[in-house]
Amino acid sequence: MDKNTIIGFLLIGIVLFAFSWWNQPSPEQVEAQRRYQDSIAAEYAKQIDEQQRNQNVTEDNSWEEEVTDSLKAAQLERTYGVFANAMSGTDEKVILENDLVEIHLSSKGGHVSYARIKNYSTFDSLPLILFDGTQVKFDFTLVTASNRVVNTRDLYFTPVRGNDPNTVIMRLNAGEGSSLDFIYTLAPDDYMMKYDIQARGMNGVLAPGMNALDLTWEQEIRQQEKGRKFEDQHTGLYYKFLADDVEHLSEVKDQNKQLTNRLKWIGYKGKFFSTVLIAQEGFEATTLDSKLLEENRMLKRFRSTTSLPFDLQGREATSLQFYFGPNKYNLLKSYDKGVASADQLDLEKMVPLGASVFRWINKYFIIPLFDFLGKYISSYGLIIFLLTLIVKMILFPLTYKSYISSAKMRVLRPQVEEINAKYPGQEKALERQKATMDLYSRAGASPMSGCLPMLLQMPILIAMYMFFPSAIELRGQSFLWAQDLSTYDAIVSWNTYIPIITPYFGNHISLFCLLMTATNIAYTKFNMEMTNTGQQQMPGMKAMMYMMPLMFLVFFNQSASGLTYYYFVSILITIIQTLSFRYIINEEKLLAKLEENKKRPVKKSSFMKRLEEAQKAQQEQLKKQQDQRKKR
Repeated sequence: MDKNTIIGFLLIGIVLFAFSWWNQPSPEQVEAQRRYQDSIAAEYAKQIDEQQRNQNVTEDNSWEEEVTDSLKAAQLERTYGVFANAMSGTDEKVILENDLVEIHLSSKGGHVSYARIKNYSTFDSLPLILFDGTQVKFDFTLVTASNRVVNTRDLYFTPVRGNDPNTVIMRLNAGEGSSLDFIYTLAPDDYMMKYDIQARGMNGVLAPGMNALDLTWEQEIRQQEKGRKFEDQHTGLYYKFLADDVEHLSEVKDQNKQLTNRLKWIGYKGKFFSTVLIAQEGFEATTLDSKLLEENRMLKRFRSTTSLPFDLQGREATSLQFYFGPNKYNLLKSYDKGVASADQLDLEKMVPLGASVFRWINKYFIIPLFDFLGKYISSYGLIIFLLTLIVKMILFPLTYKSYISSAKMRVLRPQVEEINAKYPGQEKALERQKATMDLYSRAGASPMSGCLPMLLQMPILIAMYMFFPSAIELRGQSFLWAQDLSTYDAIVSWNTYIPIITPYFGNHISLFCLLMTATNIAYTKFNMEMTNTGQQQMPGMKAMMYMMPLMFLVFFNQSASGLTYYYFVSILITIIQTLSFRYIINEEKLLAKLEENKKRPVKKSSFMKRLEEAQKAQQEQLKKQQDQRKKR
């Protein structure tokens, strides 16, 4: 073969490839073709039904049946091409299971149609099913070499089992030696299932330019826990960017988002259980959609449309993984053990532990301590009590310093009241404030020194607020009257819908929340008496202080009883600590020490100097305003 012939063949090949690529259908054409074929199939199915209803009119209808079958076969051949035979069959269920999960595969569509997590049950003692065939849709769009558009949800796959009982192939036959294989492998004692897509002899069957599979995945999230509102707030669509961070759609409203960056995984997360689809090479051009549902036992509907790489030649499989399991922090974290940081899944970020410092506290302090206590103690009520006690012991120096600060202010109260009497009225407010601050400065007391220790405790309190509702270990664990520490402990319930009350408070009263509120009110009253410095307070401040515990009653009534139990014990320990400080610390000696401080030279901090300068400037400005009024 000479050089010119070779060049000629190459040019012909290039032209053919360019022509095939140029004429492959656009996504809009693919969707239009799919709708057209669906309408043809529906109309033809209607004609077939009419023919079947008329079978009793004729005594001998065997010839008509043969005509109908031939017409049907011809129509399917024209519409679906090589996949015509896969349009009819029986929906067979194939089961893969281990000690942790039970998975059903449907031969119609070749997809996972059912997932049950073993060793767990719903709040009303039913099997914990993530979804069944009516609540999930999983569909790939295929384009044939003749530009026909077919959807895997309409096609019947053939189950093929080999020697490995943990592996099954759902095979879509496309003629002799050609097939599209969905290979599922469920390892023993694992929530993760391997899912590979492998082409066999599909070159010439599918469009030559088909280097990606378009996927539509839709799933409805079931209610598994008691208390729909609180569970709904912790149910969301999560996703991770390739080699980047984890984000999620809104959990309280409908939201749709189009993403151009590649994703590593998409997770349909419930409060304690999730379904996650992971792509080894990532998802491209993804649209995510989350909708709230009002249907019975259904919380949200999640939908993802995306595409993933596909090797038509069959040299490499499209590798995916499914995770069907609990949102347990240590379990999810274990999937990144020994994996390079750039390739880590970060599935544990679906567990809401708070942001920045709050998540850090939970990761490196609360969770390790909680797990350590769980190794030796079976009662989670006792674990929460010990956890609270340990946290209070760690915070003890800050609590003590805060009490000493308030004690200093309290013993100086008679002197503050003398200053108030010396500078009465609003017009002398600046002189009164300056004299009070001067007293505190000379005595070595500061109103801010009592607030700072309390502020330093806030990150731990907020971290606990995030941890307890997310701790699956508390699910189904009883303590005292609480049957489940992961949800509310109702002592009184009703079914009548009450406007305003039912949406925000719920149709019940939680006992631990009630006890937390009562102790909080008692501590507020006790603390206000202890911290009364004699200074004038803003109008309504006292009522506001009592209003806060009542607001917490509304806010926490539907929360996990483990959380309200923790706050109840924490406030109770704080009251005991405060009473102990009051009897241990001699306030007369403390006052004498403050009087000694007055005799020493006052070392003013830069903050106090700036504060005095600001007060002086304010006084001068006020004096100028008064002088201007007198001139008028």
